[in-house]
Amino acid sequence: MRGLWALICLLTLASQAPASAPDRSLRPLAREAVAQAVPAPQPAVIVSAAPDGTLSRRRPEARPSEMADVFRDALAQDLRAAGVPGFVPEEAAAGIAKAKAFAARSPQAIALSLRPLLRPKAMVEKAMARRQQRARGAVCGDLAIQGQQVGFVPGRIPACGIENAVKLRSVAGVALSQQALMDCTTAKTLKRWIEQGLKPAVGSQGGGVAGLRVAAHYACRTRNNRPGGKISEHGKGRAIDISGVMLRDGSEISVLRDWGGGAKGRALRQMHRTACGPFGTVLGPGSDGYHRDHLHFDTARHRSGSYCR
Repeated sequence: MRGLWALICLLTLASQAPASAPDRSLRPLAREAVAQAVPAPQPAVIVSAAPDGTLSRRRPEARPSEMADVFRDALAQDLRAAGVPGFVPEEAAAGIAKAKAFAARSPQAIALSLRPLLRPKAMVEKAMARRQQRARGAVCGDLAIQGQQVGFVPGRIPACGIENAVKLRSVAGVALSQQALMDCTTAKTLKRWIEQGLKPAVGSQGGGVAGLRVAAHYACRTRNNRPGGKISEHGKGRAIDISGVMLRDGSEISVLRDWGGGAKGRALRQMHRTACGPFGTVLGPGSDGYHRDHLHFDTARHRSGSYCR
């Protein structure tokens, strides 16, 4: 009997469940429906009591013109006293008030101006003169490569010489210990290495890089000066030898003395490593007996890629 009553109760509940189901779906409304359901914001109004006792709604009244004129005149007078000509919009009033309050509280406050001061004429002329001087000294179409246009350089033996030579005195703000003769391809590669390899390798040591000690550049000769050998890349204006890096504090990183170890030695090895790729040939201490005291960089192109030792 109990089982029968339980079955009857279950059937009764099942028959009543659909009747209590919601008449709308629980799915979220589409964006259009939500936009229609949310009322648009209404402009702010002021509710006040009318003389007859009823409530009326009105917009805020505009600031009286007399008050605006007084405020504008006082502000202009303060600006003229401070040496600032012209009129400043009203929205700047809060900033001016804060600046005055700060200046009154702090004896070390700096006078604030709403407009930047004009640079002195002498300073502008000096900057323009420096820019023109740099433009006159730029070679290879790059202001960062400073030097002199030379043009064709003939060689005393066949296969030597440079078609369009330049004589560099500084590259990317780094001075060369002697003016170096080379072609523009090598000059631009040197600039790339100085910016991406040399300066990051040295970092802040000695205050940073000041200059490069150039051991050799253009020279019409064979490789390692061997009689009957192939013409060196130096003889084509495609190579430069660097024996050291001059630092801003007057010290120096020497390839001959510092290659072995320490911070300077690690910097030299990083210089050597980062030159491999931009330059076609990179040689240093350990490559052979000819390069124990300098780094050799040239822009020769090899079929197997850069040659670095």
